[in-house]
Amino acid sequence: MYSLILLNGGIGSRVAADRPKQFLKINGISIIVYSLVAADSCSEIQEIIVNYPHGWLEKTQKIVKEYGIKKPVKYVEAGSTRHESVALMVQQCSHDNVIIHESARPMITSADFDALISHKSNNVSYMHEIPFTVAPVEPSTNRVTGYLDRNNLRNVQLPQKFTKSELESAHLKAKNEGLEFTEDATLLASMGFDVFFTEGSDNNFKVTTPVDVRIAGFLLSGNDSNE
Repeated sequence: MYSLILLNGGIGSRVAADRPKQFLKINGISIIVYSLVAADSCSEIQEIIVNYPHGWLEKTQKIVKEYGIKKPVKYVEAGSTRHESVALMVQQCSHDNVIIHESARPMITSADFDALISHKSNNVSYMHEIPFTVAPVEPSTNRVTGYLDRNNLRNVQLPQKFTKSELESAHLKAKNEGLEFTEDATLLASMGFDVFFTEGSDNNFKVTTPVDVRIAGFLLSGNDSNE
């Protein structure tokens, strides 16, 4: 059985909206709802731990109630960083296995959760090939400093799954070393734990900008045929 950590605490400044982006509506439905419904339909997920930006608890609770989410839901106020938020939320997980997702990825389906759970390894992240060239640079001087082989790089996606004990241990090690990470697959790998990846999807992108909101609306409408 799994506990789901649903990251929902960002303020979405790059979307430049009048509210955190997870509360914007795509095709008439708040972005957070897509992840909640997908998780609620996954039998292996037995509880949902969702965080929220300061001042948005009642809105988050209202959405959970309005859409009839059946799984038990725990609410945790967001930390000052994503890293801190996960560390706070994992403490609320009741099960030995944890899935981490973020509401800003509304293309998720219950089948995606099922496929991740069925993977033979304990610590697994969706990742996807990078279809463009990336380069290391020195931002302060605009100098290109070398070369990266994109065959050995992946775009990190969510959801991810981990054993709770190893996730907690990795966060504790990072805290003791004064380190912060922007996601948890690289955190665990950097702290010495085995982490594997499974193939993600172009559709599984993070809604970050106004353009992303429009693309997600198009894809979620079902009108993505090439005909």
